[in-house]
Amino acid sequence: MTQRLGATIAGTGAYVPSEVLDNEFFASYLDTTPEWIVPRTGIQTRHRAAPDETVATMGKIATERALEDAGMSAEELDHIIVCSVTSDQPLPAAACVMQDLLGINGIPAWDLRAACSGLVYGTVMAGTLIQSGVCKNVLVVGVETLTRITDYEDRNTAILFGDGAGAVIYTQTTDPERGILYNELGCDGSRAKLVWIPGGGGAEPASQKTINEKLHFMKMRGRELFKFAVSRMQTSIDLALEHSGFKADDLKLIIPHQSNMRIIESCRRRLGLPREKIVVNVDRFGNTSAASIGLGLDEARRSGRLTEGDLVMFLAVGSGMTWGATIIRL
Repeated sequence: MTQRLGATIAGTGAYVPSEVLDNEFFASYLDTTPEWIVPRTGIQTRHRAAPDETVATMGKIATERALEDAGMSAEELDHIIVCSVTSDQPLPAAACVMQDLLGINGIPAWDLRAACSGLVYGTVMAGTLIQSGVCKNVLVVGVETLTRITDYEDRNTAILFGDGAGAVIYTQTTDPERGILYNELGCDGSRAKLVWIPGGGGAEPASQKTINEKLHFMKMRGRELFKFAVSRMQTSIDLALEHSGFKADDLKLIIPHQSNMRIIESCRRRLGLPREKIVVNVDRFGNTSAASIGLGLDEARRSGRLTEGDLVMFLAVGSGMTWGATIIRL
């Protein structure tokens, strides 16, 4: 009888740049104050990449830490997926550059653009590759340099975003009780312009006009985005518990995308869970998009909040509008 192949977590790693921007930094030149920022976002600090740091270099560091955690070498990886909306150049994929930085070649390497839902999408892709028997070890890296696509003269968006990387190595397991046990992915493209960058692509190529009008920076319709994110994440929670057969109390931790503390709190209340069951890093890192869940997962594992046998839920809503939920038993 053929054994069922599952995909479980072998190792995690994270990296954030050394430069820290606190709320006083923005208050020094924008019409804002820490007292305005914190109640609306929950953010105290965020990290900004140095000029010589890129998606590929930050992803490499997070990956090396994940490999060390897993007790693996880079040569044991079968597949690389980099989840990012801030790839270092239009082509090639940042995953290809990162593969070279890791000193390996020959294996598939590609970028996945699902914004803040990226690591959840990447997890589903990794699980599919492993469960089908195509791969044994799949690397998924959520990594962003969002500060480079943020308008630092717009007080509504400048305060929100930070840079960082979180890496997860998924590996085969034949234990039916472990690994990825539930997935949900979705998208509502009619809401694509709730968060978007109008310029710099094929529809509005880079030009003096796109520079003058700052079309290469993120634009956000904050109120509509907030309402959609709260509603969609609550629906994803309900579906995940209904279809997986688990109860909220079965979950050791929830790791939501770190967009806004008020959105995270709405998810916690929906589940009726104490605050200690929700991973929060938005206060220290800001919104790091595809990196946020990986950063939270690595910190939870290294601090002992998550250990083998624990049940964890990933939950995200991102530009597109994309969304995803995953339940994994470590």
